[in-house]
Amino acid sequence: MRKQKSIRRRVLFQCLVEQLTRVRGAQIEVHHKRIKRALFKLRQGIKWHDGKPFTASDVKCTWDMLTGRSSEKLRLNPRKSWYRNLEEVATNGDYEVSFRLKRPQPAFLALLASGWSPVYPCHVPPRDMRSHPIGTGPFKFVEFKPNESIKLVRNPEYWKKDRPYLDGIDYTIIRNPSTAILALAAGKFDRTGVGIVSIPLMKEIQSQAPEAICQVAAWNAGRNLLVNPTAPPFDNPDLRRAMTLALDRKAFVDILTDGQGDIGTAMQPPPEGLWGMPPEVLKSLPGYDPDVQKNRTEAHQIMEKLGYGPEKRLTVTVSTRNVPAYRDPAVITIDQLKEVYIDGVLETIETANWYPKLTRKDYTVAVSVSETGLDDPDQQFYENYVCGADRNYTGYCNPEVEKLIDRQSIESDPEKRRRLVWQIEEQLAEDGARPVLFYPRSGTCWYPHVKGFTVMVNSNYNGWRVEDVWLDK
Repeated sequence: MRKQKSIRRRVLFQCLVEQLTRVRGAQIEVHHKRIKRALFKLRQGIKWHDGKPFTASDVKCTWDMLTGRSSEKLRLNPRKSWYRNLEEVATNGDYEVSFRLKRPQPAFLALLASGWSPVYPCHVPPRDMRSHPIGTGPFKFVEFKPNESIKLVRNPEYWKKDRPYLDGIDYTIIRNPSTAILALAAGKFDRTGVGIVSIPLMKEIQSQAPEAICQVAAWNAGRNLLVNPTAPPFDNPDLRRAMTLALDRKAFVDILTDGQGDIGTAMQPPPEGLWGMPPEVLKSLPGYDPDVQKNRTEAHQIMEKLGYGPEKRLTVTVSTRNVPAYRDPAVITIDQLKEVYIDGVLETIETANWYPKLTRKDYTVAVSVSETGLDDPDQQFYENYVCGADRNYTGYCNPEVEKLIDRQSIESDPEKRRRLVWQIEEQLAEDGARPVLFYPRSGTCWYPHVKGFTVMVNSNYNGWRVEDVWLDK
């Protein structure tokens, strides 16, 4: 079959993904020494979308900005904690750059390869990038209409010969799932957004558009219970433990993913996750015993010791982002907390206000998502669990755990590192640090004429170049 270009085909997209409002980094050839230094030879002749040359200075100023060493600042900088081990970025001419580390870190190259590690253009300030991002990738940004659409056009000067195949991509944002299904069934879109279709919704798509191809995949985006330990009475660790023991994780999986989700801790569970605990180890952690009634009996004893019971219940506001992926787990969480004398009232927050609210720790109890950049402990632990990290929304801080996190980061033997990771996971569960409710599996659907499309299974944020996708029509 001949590969044809599309005249900017439209793609169903139900929510604005942060990935699309960022620049994608240029391709690089990698040479590295395993110890404490990574040397990169940059491909020459690469241009930014505005025609300016891409050079080593762009790489240096990007990581200087991420680590807080430059005058330019990002409005939010959650990935700063990824690079706490980065000592210096140095250039040697326009096409060579080196990263010098404070200590060995075998996973450092994986962090750089993540979809959340783009290189930014030095000549464009962050405030302009927020409204008109510039990159070096296969597609150029054209337009963003809030709550409506994102438009991209083919980059004719992309470094890879004959790529991309498509002339452009239109992402349409449709908040109402029923409207989205009807639009896809009517042939107005070529595919759905990646990984955002719930299993029940995917089945509806298959009934409305039986010719569509749908694939269920893990997303590595666990739903979390956040409890603010500075807000009385939740500053009591016994109360937080009772809340953890109240959880029936299998119920989340059965109700929200038609039984196709997974139960895990901070790291994505196997088989897709390389570092997650196997079920026989997992069930020994607090709250993970499959005997839910046994867990809740222990929770009742804790709550009654604290003075709560059928006649004296605790009322709390449960906050969450006002989209189904957050709201639905929050409703089930509220229902389960009732089993241990806690009555939750749902508070939904619009997306623009949600992350600032979490960053300010302006909540008592919340349900959120770990938006995982890649399946690696360094990314997960340094971003979400070390003291002072921007996305450590509960303010969890355990110096002994942090020492273990550093130890696993240095370890080059995968099996030894895995054992350290499990030791960290055990302590996080014991401390009730950001309990993971469940890991969803979700669907992606497309028509047969969409070719060359690959669904990621361990991070939804790493497959957005779309340079090999083409349309057979």
